[in-house]
Amino acid sequence: MLNESPTIAAISTAKGIGGIGVIRISGKNALKIAKNICNANLIPRKVQFCSFKDKKNTILDQGIAIYFPSPASFTGEDVVEFQGHGGVVVLNLILDACLSYGAALAAPGEFTKRAFLNNKLDLSQAESVADLINASTEAAAKSALNSLRGVFSFKINSLLKDLTDLRIFVEACLDFPEEDINFIDQGKVDTRLKNLNEDVREILNSARHGQLLRDGVKVALIGQPNVGKSSLMNQLAKESKAIVTEIPGTTRDPIKCDISIEGIPIHLTDTAGLRDTEDIVEKLGIEKTWESIKEADITLILIDITDDDASYEEKIKNELSREHKTIIVKNKIDLLKQKARVEKQGNVLQIFISAIEGDGIEFIEKEILKIVQGEELSSNTEDLFMARTRHIEALEKVKSALKKAILNLQAPELVAEELMIAQKSLSKITGEFSSDDLLGQIFGQFCIGK
Repeated sequence: MLNESPTIAAISTAKGIGGIGVIRISGKNALKIAKNICNANLIPRKVQFCSFKDKKNTILDQGIAIYFPSPASFTGEDVVEFQGHGGVVVLNLILDACLSYGAALAAPGEFTKRAFLNNKLDLSQAESVADLINASTEAAAKSALNSLRGVFSFKINSLLKDLTDLRIFVEACLDFPEEDINFIDQGKVDTRLKNLNEDVREILNSARHGQLLRDGVKVALIGQPNVGKSSLMNQLAKESKAIVTEIPGTTRDPIKCDISIEGIPIHLTDTAGLRDTEDIVEKLGIEKTWESIKEADITLILIDITDDDASYEEKIKNELSREHKTIIVKNKIDLLKQKARVEKQGNVLQIFISAIEGDGIEFIEKEILKIVQGEELSSNTEDLFMARTRHIEALEKVKSALKKAILNLQAPELVAEELMIAQKSLSKITGEFSSDDLLGQIFGQFCIGK
């Protein structure tokens, strides 16, 4: 499929200095270019020590070369890897030698894109390569690896097969009306549609959790100055990320850090204290606080339990929409010699903590998990797969189409139309139906050399 594509080369290891550096070449001329550089008869899948030379026969480095012939390689093309010393200069010299012998510099994600186009990976597996590289938690890495192994693809392909079989039956009923087939009863169309709908619901729930593992959750800490936001951030992060003083208004700019709660990446933001002020710099900090609140998935409203005035708490809550997910945290229980606890006052859940001493932090973590996971999502991440927004959107379209098909059982033509829509939407996940624009957007987010 890519026989006419140019042979590409790139440095595949991260930028900087390291013990080992890798340069990858892929394409029909990969072996020819490699032989010119290392002057060795490369044997498939055999590690060979050699010197890497340029066109002037100058030795650039010494290392090993490995040849992977087509089609049994990552890209499905002839691939050669040079493994030398991980210096920035030496790797670029070897790469320049590859380019001088006719290789083109690979674009971001081009090796993985060629693997997809040569049917070595489907699109969801290809995306998981980048997700595995960028994983910020152990659970996210395991989920990305599951996707790379094909766990997500297997679920989608299994669902697609059942959907296609049902569509074939419905189309046959439309093509041969003289056979007088009892459309609903004989084909058990109602039952099959409901089973498909349930399968989609389960996959969608797992995909939403997989998206959480990939994208994480934005949590903002807000409240009046000196209420303990920075202390709480340090407790959640389990290290000193924010400066803590008794002087109100110490935090001017939002301070951000990434933490993990049971494998879920949390993007935490400590904001400037909300109060009326004439200080120009502090006003700018407060404006940034409201920007952080609007971007947040969850907001922790911190309140000083020793302050009897609840008007500011109400003012903050009134500024937030009803849909905005919030957690009320009453801080400084240590000053009143109280114990950490969770209380429900009416419909409002309140968590009582001491941010200085760390009492009650586990209650906050549990409440965050409860909100982001929801009742239908399991906290077990062992068999989860990684998912992206486009996967969620495609599954939502499938779910909607199946729902419409169930509502229109008495009209086979409409059922057939909805099943076609569901099939196309589902196929977009694995890349069976994908536009060039979509592929460019996906692989353009990869690093060069992958």
